[in-house]
Amino acid sequence: MSISAAMKFDRARFVRSADWLAVAVAASLPWSTSATGVFLVVWLLALLPTLQLDALRRELTTLAGGLPVILVALAALGMLWSEVSWIAAFGGLKPFAKFLVIPLLFVQFRKSDRGLIVLGAFFASCVVLLAFSLAHAMWPELVESKSYGVPVKDYIAQSGEFVLCAFAAAYMAFDFFRAGRRKAAIAWLLLSSVFLFDVLYVVSGRTAFVTIPVLLMMFGVRQFSWKGAIGVLAVGIVSGAIVWMSSPYLRERVTNLAYEVEAYQVNKDFTSAGLRLDFWKKSLGFIAEAPMTGHGTGSIRHMFEKAAVGQEGLWALPFDNPHNQVLAVGIQLGFLGISLLLAMWLSHLLLFHQPGLIAWIGTLVVVQNIVSSLFNSHLFDFTQGWLYVFGVGVAGGVILRGRAGTRQELPPEQPPVPEPETIDSMQGGAQPQRPI
Repeated sequence: MSISAAMKFDRARFVRSADWLAVAVAASLPWSTSATGVFLVVWLLALLPTLQLDALRRELTTLAGGLPVILVALAALGMLWSEVSWIAAFGGLKPFAKFLVIPLLFVQFRKSDRGLIVLGAFFASCVVLLAFSLAHAMWPELVESKSYGVPVKDYIAQSGEFVLCAFAAAYMAFDFFRAGRRKAAIAWLLLSSVFLFDVLYVVSGRTAFVTIPVLLMMFGVRQFSWKGAIGVLAVGIVSGAIVWMSSPYLRERVTNLAYEVEAYQVNKDFTSAGLRLDFWKKSLGFIAEAPMTGHGTGSIRHMFEKAAVGQEGLWALPFDNPHNQVLAVGIQLGFLGISLLLAMWLSHLLLFHQPGLIAWIGTLVVVQNIVSSLFNSHLFDFTQGWLYVFGVGVAGGVILRGRAGTRQELPPEQPPVPEPETIDSMQGGAQPQRPI
């Protein structure tokens, strides 16, 4: 075997390994932070030798692939004017660094045909987690957990994953229904309903209650256009009323929100909703102090520590999360960073602006992240952040692969056959008269 043949063989092996390691990352994400971290490192080590500079350069010149890198570059520059130590600034850079993976995934799955397997592995893993969640809700003694119905991780991450899977399964159900495969459609619709049942009746973060109506409206538009979306919204309102009356858990989660806000405003009590209101108010003040470029990378905790001086009790504790993604970027990088974040979200939405299941999955990931980022800094969290990166990266790579395949399937354009008059004119004959 020649050296060149051996190199091609090794590269092919690395490509296969990188694909299956991406599957492992997706499958482990709902379950284990440590396992996902290990798989991410090994996946990256397997992927890097397969990358070609031309392919990577092509992705970096697009908005969807280039804007995440520009945002990371701005965060790296933000270390220069940061008001904290270099160690703290570098720690603030780490949450941004995961965005560098998005163009790498575009490159990988533009060429690989295993993107759907990666997305399917995440979905299958969530189905298993759903079964464990329901079992844990019925028999809490099975697994020691901080939350009822949450066997691993936390209820915010779990409910977010289940909402994504519910709307992906609903899309599959409608596709099968249109194809005349009623049994398959019913099975997918039931699976979607069980995911939503767990979110609405067992355990969920309140952010999911905001995300579901938004995704339901988008689902109606995607499946039935704007006119049909009105009907879907009407069905959703009726269904929501039924769920409200039949789910004590949902009523308690929603009504407690009003009590928490009132307790914060009247008594300055330390509540979840009160914390968010306090974080947002202080964060807007921090941004106003340095509106254009912010206080520098890693400065969030430092700013909250300064604001906590003179406070009493739990309000004197330093925090490092404003529970809003836009504010988390704005405190550090100002309006320049906020503009890049919003542009990145928009570019990814436009990438998935087309029909099809993969485009719908990508849209789900982006829209859920945008909505949930109103109440959390999810891009900086491990599970939700990597869910966004891998969801956008893998689905985006599959979309780009499909577009490239479509262009290759088109017949080459034939040069137009000149009319006799044109031939005469090219040969120096009389010029043809243009019609008036």
